[in-house]
Amino acid sequence: MDLQDTRPETHDEPIPVPAAAQTPAPDPVTTPSVAGLGLLGALSVALSACGGGGGGSSSSGGGSTTPVSYNYPQAEAARFLLQTQFAFEDSDLTTLNSKGYDGWLTAQFNTSATQTGVAWLNSQGHNVPNSGGNYFDSTPTDYMIWHALMTDTDQLRKRCALAVSEMMVASVNPIGGWWPAYVITGYWDMLNANVFGNFRTLLEQVTLNPAIGTFLNTAGNLKEDTATGREPDENYAREVMQLFTIGLYELNTDGTPKTDLLGNKTETYKQSDISNLARVFTGYDWDWSKVTWTDVSWLDYDVPSTEFATTPMTFNADDHSMLEATFLGVTIPANTSGPDALKIALDTLFNHPNVGPFFGKQMIQRLVTSNPSPAYVSRVAAKFNDNGSGVRGDLKAVWRAILMDDEARTLPTNTTAGKLREPMIRFVQWARTFDIYSSDGYWQIYDLSSSDWGLGQSPLHSPSVFNFFRPGYVPPQTEIAAAGDVAPEFQLHNETTVAGYINFFTSTIRDGYGNVKPDYTAILAKISDSQALLDWMNLRLSANQVSAATIARIKTAIDAHPITSTSTDDDKLDRICNCVLLLMTCPEYLIQK
Repeated sequence: MDLQDTRPETHDEPIPVPAAAQTPAPDPVTTPSVAGLGLLGALSVALSACGGGGGGSSSSGGGSTTPVSYNYPQAEAARFLLQTQFAFEDSDLTTLNSKGYDGWLTAQFNTSATQTGVAWLNSQGHNVPNSGGNYFDSTPTDYMIWHALMTDTDQLRKRCALAVSEMMVASVNPIGGWWPAYVITGYWDMLNANVFGNFRTLLEQVTLNPAIGTFLNTAGNLKEDTATGREPDENYAREVMQLFTIGLYELNTDGTPKTDLLGNKTETYKQSDISNLARVFTGYDWDWSKVTWTDVSWLDYDVPSTEFATTPMTFNADDHSMLEATFLGVTIPANTSGPDALKIALDTLFNHPNVGPFFGKQMIQRLVTSNPSPAYVSRVAAKFNDNGSGVRGDLKAVWRAILMDDEARTLPTNTTAGKLREPMIRFVQWARTFDIYSSDGYWQIYDLSSSDWGLGQSPLHSPSVFNFFRPGYVPPQTEIAAAGDVAPEFQLHNETTVAGYINFFTSTIRDGYGNVKPDYTAILAKISDSQALLDWMNLRLSANQVSAATIARIKTAIDAHPITSTSTDDDKLDRICNCVLLLMTCPEYLIQK
């Protein structure tokens, strides 16, 4: 999939909903069902050694404002914060109780984005060419993304951008050429800039992004040539439909597939749709117009600056196919200009009835649960289709619908609900919970994709356009499969990654990762009281979802090595690290509900 300077019109303002695209709100559901997956049992086998809405403020009748305190139970508030953020502090609980869930979300939506990834790279000097060839090095991508996920204050924005990056995938792994770290960082910055905007704008910015252009072959994609038999590259045309917008099969608003009388699914597109749509994505390439070139002594050629990596791709009419393009029931006439053709194509995709349930369900899976009920998906899709003010694609409305839904806000009691926490999110949660810092300011955490010594997952390092895992993945020969459920993150879960995760945390919890260190000072006051220590961690790591029985088992193990007045600092640190390791590797933590 891929991607401008002479760009088609973008949509920064709210987009009115075409009548044909509107979907009425579903009938109210009195008792939403929470479908889920048999995760605990599966993880218990793998890790057997490890042994719980509100609005904003209100006013009194006299015109004065009366502060409202929602006084959510701690576990309920913590559960909300762990769905919307990576981790939380005591101040987050205070803010949430003063604003309520809905008011808190509004405040987060209105919070400005923090420093861009590109600006951070520049502040570290990564944009200055050196004789080590940093202009061909993708490694600073890892420093940037770990720093952003572990320290940036706009956690909801980052959490949502990360979720979208796992659906609209661009990966640093195959990106070569000049400044690959800046190319993929530009993609990350673009997601952050648009994740609270409109889906139509996001779709266009993704399409024209240099990283997507490289990853999915629209950069330099040329029109047909009858003399040589060359045809436009079809990669992005296929993936923008299959993975980014509409999926393989026509969907009902609740995300279930439409079927005929015989139960057969209806495909959304055919090969001819791909071949025709591919013509629209010709003529685009990286924009070098803002670049300056530096003569360096160690090369016999100049090195460009990085602006091309953060500028939408530019359009060259000479390379664009002027043939008619017919796809998804829409025909773009022959000799339509490239920008106009692109607008028609993206409008067609954006207004397809599949987009709301297709996008909404996957975002529910990333933030809340692997198996949302059809009613839950339908409620979210309805907000995508119309935010209540006639606007289609309002992403703030979508995130609010996902996070405020009864299924999200009600702690499920069944044992098959929830989702497996992604390894990279566990690592970020640990880092934030225990005040991670970089002693030298460089944040040199590398690609942690290795299953043997790493996490088996690293942000912006998806092995393919299909993400780290498929949204419909079913672990074979499991109770999950027998129940007809899916468990996407379990595609990362196997004997090697379980052991690798435990080994990685065993070596990292105490001393950190290189010069990136945890700070356990905040909990030293609880060090002699193992119950208080575990209670503090259980709330912040799992929203008290690790059961009292499991906590008791961990406490017994911890108390075998008591802390006394003569205990050394190493003894105290050992106790903290053992608590963290046993909590963060037990099944009741690994499954987020």
